Amino acid sequence: MEFLLVDELNTISIDGGGYVLAAFIGYLIILFGIGIYSARFSSEGISEFFIGGRKMNRLVVALSAVVSGRSAWLLLGVTGMAYAQGASALWAAVGYIVVEWFLFMYYAKRLRQFSERYDCITVPDFFAERFDDKSGSLRVILVIIFLVFMVSYVSSQFVAGGKAFASSFGITQNMGVILSAAIILLYTVVGGFMAVSLTDTIQAFFMIIALVFLPIIAIYDMGGWSVVSAELNLYDAAFVDPTALGFGAFIGFIGIGLGSPGNPHILSRYMSIDDAKQLKYAAVVGTIWNVLMAGGAILIGLVGRAYFPEVDMLPASDTENLYPLLAQNQLHPVLFGVVIASIFAAIMSTADSQLLVAASSVVRDIYDKLLKKDEEIPQKTLVLYSRIVVVLLVVVSLIFGLVAQNIVFWLVLFAWAGLGASIGPTSILALYWKKTTKAGVIAGLLTGTTVTIVWYFVPVLKNNLYELIPAFFLSLLATWAVSKFTQTPDKLEEHFEEMTKE
Repeated sequence: MEFLLVDELNTISIDGGGYVLAAFIGYLIILFGIGIYSARFSSEGISEFFIGGRKMNRLVVALSAVVSGRSAWLLLGVTGMAYAQGASALWAAVGYIVVEWFLFMYYAKRLRQFSERYDCITVPDFFAERFDDKSGSLRVILVIIFLVFMVSYVSSQFVAGGKAFASSFGITQNMGVILSAAIILLYTVVGGFMAVSLTDTIQAFFMIIALVFLPIIAIYDMGGWSVVSAELNLYDAAFVDPTALGFGAFIGFIGIGLGSPGNPHILSRYMSIDDAKQLKYAAVVGTIWNVLMAGGAILIGLVGRAYFPEVDMLPASDTENLYPLLAQNQLHPVLFGVVIASIFAAIMSTADSQLLVAASSVVRDIYDKLLKKDEEIPQKTLVLYSRIVVVLLVVVSLIFGLVAQNIVFWLVLFAWAGLGASIGPTSILALYWKKTTKAGVIAGLLTGTTVTIVWYFVPVLKNNLYELIPAFFLSLLATWAVSKFTQTPDKLEEHFEEMTKE
């Protein structure tokens, strides 16, 4: 049977398309099975629905934290980046790998301890309790930041899924976007955080298999690394040199890691682990997974350049098409189906997590804690409302993805930066400096968000430095400066002591 991998400008013939489709359908069956399995647990209350009742296994936390932070950017973006500029693309991964190791080892423990002590389910919950936010102003600002960046982020994942469906199964991109949204919606709304985390764990294995074994098979097929290296040296001797990049590009790549402490879909994993002492184990496993996935992505880019020396040899001359093209050339259709599944795994592991974060901010932080703060709302009612909000967010993101496909990708470029620059510095100071104040945090949140957007839209600034870096450090400075000139209530210092207890 012949199957078609359709691109906007190119059509690639693939034998054994039935195997590819069967492998992908098998992957979907696993996802929906997990969603159904998790449904009863997630229906017990909003703590279970949004952070798994703080009962998540250390392996699940480790893998879901690193996978939910990568999205299709790793599989398509980093592989394409390595194809275009060589081994220097390695530095794009070094930053987040190092930062996330530190987060697991140190940051996560304090956040986990405080969130359990004060029953914090969301990141705004943490900030509100840490700074005694009785007026709700801090919650409102955080929710607005979440929704602005998360909707564009989720929309971009739907569009990525649509393109993957279109190129893999020969359907229209719009139909692919709708299918992607429907698949993510079904298991997220039914299974909640447990389903999302368990599927992320399964998806982590799909991604690692595809990213590690594909370059090994391709290198072996070419005759070994010496042959690949010789081909790359003929192309450009600097191509295999990881130091062959300018200082500005180096800082920009390393700075990508600054986004990790500000992305709430990563932080919620730390809050969900069943025992804070297990975070060191999670740090080891998560770091190993990050290194293997990043190393595989870089190798795919390098060996891909040896296989396809000219960018015109790629579908639509797009470097982000390298990964599926190389897989189609090297793998049996069943394994190619695993590669297609790994692309969707990367997309879904990010989109489902962001949907839960956005929904939790609406139901927990606005409805439960502000609008109905003087009422006792049944837990099952809150779970029902949470599921309704997930549906509404999917609809909004889907509409945005369908009508604005040409702009969602540049929106997501600074979504990571906007969340990282606003929530990252403020949460770090909240966890590690007891003199941090509510006014300081608000100043940091607004500064990080504003600088990210302004920097992105001023070409002379954006072309010289990734917006996350100046926005992060200016947010840090604003939080510190305003906190220095505002009073720290005694209660806030007591809260700080709760986090530092062993």
